[in-house]
Amino acid sequence: MQGRRVIILDRDGVINQDSDEFIKSPEEWNAIPGSLEAISRLCQAEFRVFIITNQSGIARGLLSLNTLNRIHQKMLDQLHALGGEIEAILFCPHGPDDGCHCRKPLSGLYLDLQQRLKASLNNVDSIGDSLRDLQAASAVSARPVLVRTGKGKKTEQLLSTAVVKKELPRVAVFDDLASYVESLRVSGDLEVAR
Repeated sequence: MQGRRVIILDRDGVINQDSDEFIKSPEEWNAIPGSLEAISRLCQAEFRVFIITNQSGIARGLLSLNTLNRIHQKMLDQLHALGGEIEAILFCPHGPDDGCHCRKPLSGLYLDLQQRLKASLNNVDSIGDSLRDLQAASAVSARPVLVRTGKGKKTEQLLSTAVVKKELPRVAVFDDLASYVESLRVSGDLEVAR
């Protein structure tokens, strides 16, 4: 891609603590230690940071769109305090049986982002904690990256199965978002703009 590099993040389990009961209120949203600082470091190095997230709690009646917006505002407020920014949050509000094209592992939201950027997501790092995150990224030739937070440790075990290994042969794995960003610094891919 030309210009500033793009990074795609899943939300639950990557930026904030995940819950099998869903994140239903701003009070239930709690950042994973170091995740917001990691996003801030990306922004200071002039990366464009996007979130793509399934939010089926809306379809399930567990939270309203207004509540989701309040959750995201809490996240953004905490991130802004650290000098970070999210360029856009793309979310699927549908349930698993709604037949939409945007719910990961389908790639509808990734295709929407491509259209928004007017550029391919080929080799753009897309960080997630679940198999569906990795599959959706791979479907648009983005580079799937797994973190062990959230559902990541269980997902890592799936990566060694023959079927998944064939579908996703090269997935980089990191302990958390902070260690992923630190790896960019070590490799020279994270230079703070002056």
